[in-house]
Amino acid sequence: MKRIFSGVQPTGNLHLGNYLGAIRNWVRLQADYDCIFCVVDLHAITQWQEPAELTANTREVTAGMIAAGIDPGRCILFNQSQVAAHAELAWIFNCVARIGWLNRMTQFKEKAGKHRENASAGLYVYPNLMAADILLYKATHVPVGEDQKQHLELCRDIAQKFNSDYKVDFFPLIEPIILGEASRVMSLRDGTKKMSKSDPSDYSRINMTDDADAIAQKVRKARTDPDSLPGDPSGLAERPEAANLVGIYAALADLSTAEVCQRYAGAMFSKFKEELAALAVAKLGPIGAEMKRLKADAAYVDGILRANAERARAIAAPILRAAQDIVGFLRV
Repeated sequence: MKRIFSGVQPTGNLHLGNYLGAIRNWVRLQADYDCIFCVVDLHAITQWQEPAELTANTREVTAGMIAAGIDPGRCILFNQSQVAAHAELAWIFNCVARIGWLNRMTQFKEKAGKHRENASAGLYVYPNLMAADILLYKATHVPVGEDQKQHLELCRDIAQKFNSDYKVDFFPLIEPIILGEASRVMSLRDGTKKMSKSDPSDYSRINMTDDADAIAQKVRKARTDPDSLPGDPSGLAERPEAANLVGIYAALADLSTAEVCQRYAGAMFSKFKEELAALAVAKLGPIGAEMKRLKADAAYVDGILRANAERARAIAAPILRAAQDIVGFLRV
């Protein structure tokens, strides 16, 4: 069976963008792929994390994934730091990847901003660790959004250079799985910005732990414009807030944006937002309730991570050993 690897950072406050952009798609992929999902805590510390918060957020993200439908019996769900082979293979890839490749990574430039010299070395070589995450399990496919395409291309370059340098056909060239409607969910307060937990306004996002009242209120207060809904998606081209809400409805209802526009053509947003609120509550309310229940049972969540880390190590160990043998490391 084809194998998927994907991960999510334990930065807390999972929101609608995380769910529609990634987690919901992972749930659907479980039926057709051998899936490995990782809470990437090694990636998280490329920027400062309060230790106690990192621990709590790792459990919270795990609870959110399970509540959303990730089955830790069918797939493998673990936190990255518990499989040391990720870091070991990443070092090999640090020596395979070229500085010129990393200098082209736009995400480092965005995160480092004007303070590039003060950014951690870990943030700079982050893409090499991402490649190690994927290739450590010889994954064949990775579900990606727009902001991860460049890193996937680098992963392919690293795999290809390793194979070429050592004259082997060892690491696969990963294929992307392009995510569908609403893979990029925008802020409810500004349709030009991605929904984010770092936004100071809690009304900019719907958190996966929000209750029904909070979800409905945030949808009703979401920024729109005074015009009615168009009958065709082309009418949303210069209307970012309107396009965002239509995209969210489409994703939650498993419809295309064209179908949503046809259904609500001519409707005012006051009516549309009431129906979007009801749909969001129906879809997200049960997930939030289950997530809260799981968060309250830390021993259960830890047990899942522990057992699944063992399963991940069993797959990763022989692949890492083979890569080390190819490089020429002496095992005594």
